[in-house]
Amino acid sequence: MNVLVTGAGGFLGRNLALALISRGHRVWNFSRRRYPSLGKAGIETLCGDLQTEADVVSAFKGMEAVFHAASRVGIWGDPKEYYRTNVIGTQNVIKACRVHNIPRLIYTSTPSVVFDGSDICGADETQPYSRKFYNAYSETKAAAEQMVLRANDKTLCTVALRPHQIIGPDDPHLVPRLVDAAKKGRLKIVGSGKNLVDVTYIQNAVDAHLLAFEKLCPGASVAGQAYFIGQERPVVLWEFINEILKRHHLPPITRKVPEGVVFNIGLFFESCYKFLNIKGEPPMTRFVALQFSRCHYFSHEKAKRDFGYEPRVSIEQALDLLVR
Repeated sequence: MNVLVTGAGGFLGRNLALALISRGHRVWNFSRRRYPSLGKAGIETLCGDLQTEADVVSAFKGMEAVFHAASRVGIWGDPKEYYRTNVIGTQNVIKACRVHNIPRLIYTSTPSVVFDGSDICGADETQPYSRKFYNAYSETKAAAEQMVLRANDKTLCTVALRPHQIIGPDDPHLVPRLVDAAKKGRLKIVGSGKNLVDVTYIQNAVDAHLLAFEKLCPGASVAGQAYFIGQERPVVLWEFINEILKRHHLPPITRKVPEGVVFNIGLFFESCYKFLNIKGEPPMTRFVALQFSRCHYFSHEKAKRDFGYEPRVSIEQALDLLVR
């Protein structure tokens, strides 16, 4: 089958494209630039910009399925850029699928679409979209996910997956930033340090996408649905972080800061960066403060029931593979 992955140069997209190749599919990447490593694996890159409808429509010609994994990520940035990439870009993806009669669209979303700053403990997919977002990423991903699910019909089957905190050996974001912050003495426990969160090992996230893809067809239970994806159980966030640091031969984080203090520090930095038009990312934001101090874990029973998702790599195995 001819399959296109948007953002196959990224962490999830790359692993997803390689898994599709290994299963015998013909795979293309759509992104702004070429990646030599993908070319060596037999994955051709079609260069273009998600924000440009003509680029997307042209690239999608001849495809039979699309995995839309590309998005503008991060905790801070110009809301207009997030909107253009995540909302307009997804709108262009749906349009291109319609133009070329592509029957399957698998969208990579995020649990942040339901996060409003309060604890979420074992919620399922009936959890409503947040009415209060603390960054442009979460808000625009929520808008894009809803567009994808509304687009589901007899000619275009869609599904949205919400993997939480993806980790793995080539993770370019979460773990490297934690380790770097710990080395610089900038990492402190926010709140009680007992908050539970979901994590997802990269290969488990890939498996979920492939399983949903294989089940996706008109009338299938997965069509038009969203799914939380995670591990076999949530982790105590700060114990998990300390275990990662231990395996990097770094001392554990023990100093605590009240969550309200960190939240207000984040608000202060956000206000300064906006008012003074400072480039770059603030050292703290409200979203980060809440993510580090609140519980946010979910039920994965719906994914298990509808397409047989089970994490093949356990949390313990994931930690070994992550550091190795």
